[in-house]
Amino acid sequence: MASSSRRGFLRESLAYSGTALLAPSLSGLIACTKPAGDSSRAPARRVVTGKSGYGPLVAAGPELSLPAGFNYTVLSTSGQPMSDGRPTPNAFDGMAAFALPRGGVRLIRNHENRDTPLTSSLKGTPALAYDTKAGGCTVSLDVETPWNGPPVVVRQFVSLSGTIVNCAGGPTPWGSWLTCEESTHGIAQGWSRDHGYVFEVPSRANSEVRSIPLRAMGRFVHEAVAVDPATSIVYQTEDQITAGFYRFIPRTRQLLANGGTLQMLGVKGSPRYDAAIGQTIGKVLQVSWLPIPNPDPATAGTDPAAVFNQGYSAGAARFSRLEGCWHADDSIYFSATNGGNAQAGQVWRYRPTNHADGELTLVFESPSRDVLDSPDNITVSPRGGIVICEDGFGEQFVRGLTPDGRIFDVAKNLLNVSEFAGVCFSPDGATLFVNIQGATLDAGSARGMTFAIQGPWERGAL
Repeated sequence: MASSSRRGFLRESLAYSGTALLAPSLSGLIACTKPAGDSSRAPARRVVTGKSGYGPLVAAGPELSLPAGFNYTVLSTSGQPMSDGRPTPNAFDGMAAFALPRGGVRLIRNHENRDTPLTSSLKGTPALAYDTKAGGCTVSLDVETPWNGPPVVVRQFVSLSGTIVNCAGGPTPWGSWLTCEESTHGIAQGWSRDHGYVFEVPSRANSEVRSIPLRAMGRFVHEAVAVDPATSIVYQTEDQITAGFYRFIPRTRQLLANGGTLQMLGVKGSPRYDAAIGQTIGKVLQVSWLPIPNPDPATAGTDPAAVFNQGYSAGAARFSRLEGCWHADDSIYFSATNGGNAQAGQVWRYRPTNHADGELTLVFESPSRDVLDSPDNITVSPRGGIVICEDGFGEQFVRGLTPDGRIFDVAKNLLNVSEFAGVCFSPDGATLFVNIQGATLDAGSARGMTFAIQGPWERGAL
């Protein structure tokens, strides 16, 4: 891991390469780098106050460093009692924010519990849980933002339980949270039920809901989802070294439980295209979608690539560790944590051109971990910049990418070396919510926390 000063030097370099038009608010993302290994590339430049960034980070409290003028509030900490009397679970991960009917915000947060069937403990109600042995869950938090004080949580409760490794997911346009299991383990490994599914949590549910797997969406190593509001198509990422990019076309719009069709992205004219290495930033690839004949294979419990292999054998493309996923500019932006020649991360854009086809463009590739280290959860701000949670080595940061392709610091974890996760803005764009994950085992000691960050967002790209 490079030192902080080394990272700072590289990120403060002034020159960067190339431009190309992608979308109204995110057009400059391809301008950050040339592919690693290109000796002519200059490092991505770091922006400063007045040029879409917010300036250097300074300690804003014992947990976070933020730019000057920003502040944060700790909303939730693992181990603290919740409104339903249960202790707040650890392993904070993916999250989304929804407007409440009478004001305020409801957050729905994943808990990526990684205990085994022998050590795991159910976090919710047995009669509603999918698997009573499983310790993964979601927690809903109601947050009020008084005009004369900091944000405050007025209620938090388990809203879905009995799942495993609830890593990421995504919000739907019809007001629900899709929580995804990042493991296909099941009965073969000692659980009561098979896992590897997506589950839906209505944002307005005021108590725990029954956990129902959406099997038609696929049984694989899920990470994040993003929904196209125009079509209700759900795009899905897969967190494996060799991974696919999927879409689920629901039989009935906004009713995912009614089933549908699962497909995997392929590059036209290039069967089994390797998107992980040797890519050109800004090059537009013409793509189509290949069917997955069996989205819920019985062999997935012992072969987590059972779904991927169906698409790949038909000619679909491979990526490396797909994670964050977000809809913006009539497109889907998604990150590949290990993608790129330097294996330091990529950001991709998929834009549908009709029901069957689309365009795939690499908009950012990190030339080294000194510039951007393993992008994970992402979101797009109301003002057009992308916010990225790093899941790299050593110090952990939240980074930003400006609409014209410059990278800057948003936050640094001072609490521990746990990753940031679950980044999302409040519906009005005034508050950035983000988690420090904490321990992923019940017996772990590293604390998970949810923060509300506020400040002069209008001063920069976010």
